[in-house]
Formats: sequence, C-alpha cells, structure tokens
Amino acid sequence: GRVSVKAQPRRRLRDLSRVDRRHQALQLRRQRKEAVLAEKRSLGSRDGPPHLVVLVPLHSRTAANDTLRLLQSQDSAVVHVDEGRAGSFALLCPRLKQRWRFVTAPAGDLHAVLDLAKVADSLLFILDPADGWDSAGEHCLSCLFTQGLPSYALAVPGGTDLPPKKRIDARKKLAKAIEKRFPEAKLFPLNTEQESSLLLRHLATQRQRHLAFRDRRAHLLAYAAEFVPGQESDLVGTLKVSGFVRGQTLNVNSLVHIVGHGDFQMSQVDAPPDPLTLNPRVVKGQKRSQDMEVQDDSVNGTDEMEEDVKVLMKADPNKQESLQSEVVPDPMEGEQTWPTEEELQEAEASLKANRRVVKVPKGTSKYQAAWIVDDGEEGSQEDDDDEDDDTDDDMMEEAVSQEGESSEEEEEPAEEECETMTISECLRDDQYDEKVEEDEQMLERYKQERMDEMFPDEVDTPRDVPARVRFQKYRGLKSFRTSPWDPKENLPRDYARIFQFQDFSRTRKHLFRQIEKEETEGASVGWYVTLHVCNVPVSVMESFREGKPLVLFSLLPHEQKMSVLNFLVRRHPSNSEPVRAKEELIFHCGFRRFRASPLFSQHTSADKHKLERFLRLDAALVVTVYAPITFPPASVLLFKQRSNGMHDLIATGSLLSVDPDRIVIKRLVLSGHPFKIFTKTAVVRYMFFNREDVMWFKPVELRTKWGRRGHIKEPLGTHGHMKCHFDGQLKSQDTVLLNLYKRIFPKWTYDPHVPEPVPWVRSESALPLQEVEME
Repeated sequence: GRVSVKAQPRRRLRDLSRVDRRHQALQLRRQRKEAVLAEKRSLGSRDGPPHLVVLVPLHSRTAANDTLRLLQSQDSAVVHVDEGRAGSFALLCPRLKQRWRFVTAPAGDLHAVLDLAKVADSLLFILDPADGWDSAGEHCLSCLFTQGLPSYALAVPGGTDLPPKKRIDARKKLAKAIEKRFPEAKLFPLNTEQESSLLLRHLATQRQRHLAFRDRRAHLLAYAAEFVPGQESDLVGTLKVSGFVRGQTLNVNSLVHIVGHGDFQMSQVDAPPDPLTLNPRVVKGQKRSQDMEVQDDSVNGTDEMEEDVKVLMKADPNKQESLQSEVVPDPMEGEQTWPTEEELQEAEASLKANRRVVKVPKGTSKYQAAWIVDDGEEGSQEDDDDEDDDTDDDMMEEAVSQEGESSEEEEEPAEEECETMTISECLRDDQYDEKVEEDEQMLERYKQERMDEMFPDEVDTPRDVPARVRFQKYRGLKSFRTSPWDPKENLPRDYARIFQFQDFSRTRKHLFRQIEKEETEGASVGWYVTLHVCNVPVSVMESFREGKPLVLFSLLPHEQKMSVLNFLVRRHPSNSEPVRAKEELIFHCGFRRFRASPLFSQHTSADKHKLERFLRLDAALVVTVYAPITFPPASVLLFKQRSNGMHDLIATGSLLSVDPDRIVIKRLVLSGHPFKIFTKTAVVRYMFFNREDVMWFKPVELRTKWGRRGHIKEPLGTHGHMKCHFDGQLKSQDTVLLNLYKRIFPKWTYDPHVPEPVPWVRSESALPLQEVEME
C-alpha cells in the first residue's frame, strides 16, 4: 500500500504563508530600528564611549579656534581641556546625558587627518563662507572619501560682516558649490551659541555611518600616554596608552597595531577611573556649580588614580599571538636522507666515467683542478649569468644595442671636459635648470607611455644577442585564455617567506562569524582602559608629545603575517602623470601605511592576467605587492612622493584578495614585415637575424595585426628570413607578430616606514597630453 511521508522536505518548511511573511518582515524591520536606536543611545552616553568629533578645516582662511570657543560655551556643560594638546577638549552635558570629545585635525598634516578619520564618530568640516574649500581642502576630501567617510556635518563660521541680502546670495552660491561633493547636505551657520547648540543636537541624533574595516576590530584614540623605559635600553620600553575602547571587545592576547609605527604585543590591560564620567564623585566641602566650569585633567590627583587602578587582564603566553611575520626558510629542507652504499658506489663510478684531462699549473690539487674552467665553458657561464639578470624593468632598455652603449661611453669623457666651463653664480638659475631637467624626464616618461599605448608590449629583437638566449625564459602559448599554467611552477625564493591560506574566503568567514557571535573575552566597548604595550620605541611617545594623534587597532588572527595582496584600483582624475610598474608607491590600506614597488595587471575573470607596464587612465587595474595580511573589506589609497616631499594621490580602490597563486604574465611581442607575399604563404624578415633563432621559435604560432594566423614553415638563408604559412593572403601593409609569455613576481620591497608628507600644494608643472609629440 501507499506509505505516508515521514518528514516534510526542507523546501516546504521554508514556504510561509502571506501573513507569516508579513509578520517576519515586520519583525526584521523592528529589530533593525531598535538596533539603530540602541546605537544612537549608547554613543556618548554614560555606558558608551564619548562621541568623538574631529574638526577638519578645509580652507586656509578658516580657523577652528572660534568654532571651539562657541562649542565650549554651552549652558550647564562641563569642559575638560586636554593638557598640552591645543584644540582638544571634552564636553560633558549631564542635562542631555551626553559626553563629547572634540579634536582638531592639524591643518596641512594629511596623515593626522586620515588617522583621526579612522576612529572618529563624526567629522565636522569647517568651510569658508565665500569659497567653501581650496585646492588643499579638495585633496583632503578626495583622500577622506576614498578611505571611508563616517557621519559628517558642514559648519560655516563667519560671514556676518556681509549685508543680509548678500549673505543669502553667498549662502546659495556656497550650497551650489558643495552640491557635487555633499548632495542633500545641510549647511550649519556657526556664529552664536544657539547655532552651536543646534549643530550639537544634529551630531547627536544623525545616523551613524559604518566603516567595515574598523567595526570588526577594537580600536581607540589615545587620551593619555606614558612611556616606561626598559631595563636594557632607554630607546625601547613599555607604552601605557589610556583611552576608550571602540568597535569590538579588546582581548589582551591579541596583537595591537599602532598606526604609522608597527605591530606590538600587550602585557596587561588596566581599568583606571573614567576621567570623563557624567556623574563624578563629589568631594566633601566642594560645592558643584550648575554653570559652565573649565576643569583641568590635573585636578584628579595621581595618588587617587593609582589607588583606583584595577588590573583587568594579563596576557597568557600560551594564548598570546606571535609577532612572527615571515617564515624562516630552511635551506636544507629539500635535501634527501643520507645515501646508501650502493648509491655511493654508483656516484664514484659516474665520476670515473666523466673524468676529463685539463691543463693545470704545477702543484694544483684535484679539488682546485675541478674549479678550473675550459674556454668552451666560459660562454655557457655567461649565458647563465644573463638568465639571472632581471630584464623586466624597462621595455625600452630591452632593445638597447652595443652600438648605443659604445656611443655613450665615447660621450662620457667629453662631458667630463665640459665640466671645466664657467658656472653661473645665480642660485635661481640652478633651481630653474633643475626644474627643466625634471620636465625633460617627465616628457620622456610621457613618450614611453604613449609608445606603450600605440605598440603594446612590442620590442625590437636584439642584433648583438641571439633571440633564443635573450628570450630563453619566455614561452609560447596556443591561447592566453585557455592554455594551462601551473601556479606552483618555478616559484621565487621570496615565496618561501610568506604565508598562504588553504582557503582564504573560508578563514575570513569563520573569523567574522566569531566576531558577530561576540565570543571573545576582554575589555568591552565604552570602557576606559590603559593598555601596556611592550617593546615600543621611544619615537612613538615623542610623536604623541608633538601633538600627533596616537591611534591603536587590534589585529585579527594572522594579520601580522606577510603574504601577496592584490588591490583593485583606478586612477584618480586629479593626477595624470605616467606611473610605471615597479615604481615606489605609498599605500594606505585600511589602518596600515607602508611603501612598496608593485606590479600592475589587468582585472579579468581568467586564471592568467596580463602585466601592464603603466597605470592606465581609463581602466581598473590590479596592483600586486608583498604586504601583511589584511582581511577585506578595506579601502586603499596609492600615493606617489614628489621630489619636494609632497604626497600626490594617484589611485584609489579596495583590497581584492590575498592570493599568492594569482598568475601575472608578462607578454613580449616580436614583429616582422612581409617581404614577399604569395597566396597563403609569405617571406617574413626583421623578426629574427639568424637561422638558429628561426628554428628555435618554429613551434610558436604567428598572428598579424589584421587578424591572420599562421606558423613558421622553414628558414630561408642565414640572415633570419623565414617562409611562413597563413590562413589567408596577407596585405602588404600588415605586420607579423609572435607572442612570448613569462610569469613574473613582485619584488620584496615592503617598508613599513612612511615619511611624513609636506603640506600639499597643487602641482603646476604637469605637462598636458597635447604637448607630447612622438618622433
């Protein structure tokens, strides 16, 4: 008989009725609304961290002092001024149950602005009432938008000296000017206490914008810091950093990254009393006034602070993350075990069979004689040396012949004789000559970039070196898209130093799931803690004393280890100067800063990606570099340092993947010209210059610029002419091409030290593209 179904299939259980679906959507909407409200209530409240507002002046005429004075003049508010830090104070409003911390970003210091924006809850942009922002402000906004913009507000102080009618016109003009950057943004005039109260209320009630790279990591902005020198040296010691925990729960066993200084371990976490509490303890005999009070942080006695300090956690050496960033490769790891007696006898027999007679000086031992090389072997050694030379640096250098080198050598003594000529004493002339030299170098780069656009990957076959020797590391492919290429083949020695995940996306999902479940133990969000950071150089404390912000991020597991990072970037429209591959660039990736010389490659869905020699203006490219592992999503900014120390923003994008197996292929194109054309055959010349090269490259398929495909049939003569067969008749103006491919790897140029940039000024020396003429 018929058997009834024992269990309903999963699909039927998932099918809900219309009423149930409506109830489910309503519940989800209510949960999201409650989560947003809870976040608003916790930020700046008694249990959460103070609302951190960073003031960013966007014009050289705007000053933050008047704005700070207005914000401090709130009724029934207590102001705590930070010791020794201009433009930084805390504002406590017990009536509104809100506490704020205002920090002014130093004008012209790009690193300080970006570091403060990484941890800020809100940015307060201060605009000029006439122009809004200048060129430096535009550059600052470009960097902030790419890094990730938290919640913001626009304040316009001043403008009261204008008549009322002109004031309205100026405000309309300013609103139109800022519409491109900030659509539907509201401008807040800031001239009276009432207007400052409205601005504070807007900052408190607006919805918070989330930055993914900081929401998944604990972070804090240092409120106070103390350096304790170590026993061995005064230059390295323990840094005690105090601040409010934000983002996630802070675990003492995890590593911490001090932005701009590196990764460090923590020894313990303390819980000192909160200096910005809304309901401070009242000392007997002291009467609290309801009016505005300006208090100093030094009011709280240090003895009382030390008494109240509680040790929350101490690091467990068994659970603590290691600072090891690289694998130390064992050179003997690939060696075999000790050979057996049979293998030793076979080796002796082969040595006897391979013995040769060599002329040696008197008194030479057998060991010394083995190192003496015959004349015939010298050529092969030179060939091996040529293989080891890195020939990837410059497309134009690949075609340099011996004639050009000899002519340069002849010119050198002439240049030395010219040095005895009289030199102008005017310093201005020397500076002008330097600018002219820079312009000539830039013109040469523009020409190389234009040549690469017109003739992509084409090189001239050298006449002094056989092509089979010069291009011996390259191979031909039947199809660039479908031909196989083993990602583990011929890896460089640097790949022994890096870490690779078996499944990177799975590891990332597992870590993020743990963060969402809140399984970590440690200091919760909103606690005021003191971190004891070990083995910190004294330069970190010196930069904090100079007024620079000290920002700390806790690292997720594995984020201190080196691997191959791929970034998807696009050229920034403000910069059009040519940027070659393997030029040193400055990376701002998430919370890290470092210098490296990257590779550029095309962004495709295939398993092989063609190398690009220049950073293109019209396409998104992938930038590959050795760097510490970072789990995406994370924004990336690429800067190039000028000769005067300024940092120009050249490209922006995001972290694509951490994948050492991504294959970047360099293509070389050898070109030849049809000499005699028949029905389906042609005689081609100028591709090779000897018979042996034609025979060597005979298996590689040919193609033409007009779409014909063919192959080499046989060489003709001894000067490199060859008979080729094609799938159709060639045109006389066609060009025959032969594609060669080689996998290339990035160079280990990672440097965590990034020099401080000079205040940015727009460059006027960039050559327009129309002026570049090709010879």
